[in-house]
Amino acid sequence: MSTSPKTMAIFYFIMGLLFTFIATQTVEDTVWSFPTILLAIFATLDFGVSIRLMSIHFRLKHKKKK
Repeated sequence: MSTSPKTMAIFYFIMGLLFTFIATQTVEDTVWSFPTILLAIFATLDFGVSIRLMSIHFRLKHKKKK
């Protein structure tokens, strides 16, 4: 059984939220520290994958209607 793009999009969105939360917790003196920037990059990538998977989900849903 394959996993739907919608399920994976939700998973990646939650991971993006988690990385964002962890990045905000690692801020000490300044935002420009290596761990904070790395976590923010991971969160950005997760949000991007989530958006792409949702667009795939809607395209497949639209294709099924036709």
